[in-house]
Amino acid sequence: MLYKSNEDLPLDIQTRLSEAYQDLYRAAFNSAIDWYGEASKAHQVALSAVKMHSAMERNAVVQN
Repeated sequence: MLYKSNEDLPLDIQTRLSEAYQDLYRAAFNSAIDWYGEASKAHQVALSAVKMHSAMERNAVVQN
């Protein structure tokens, strides 16, 4: 199942993540579901993408 918009995302993702991170989650999930074919694996991949991006942003702020 692909998510066409952020409104289609699970409620916990909508409430926990900013709009930008919802976009990232949705793109990563949609890519991973095509690749793995499993929603649970795609969810893990999407959350990992959000966490990695968040960590990269924090590191960029600290370095500046």
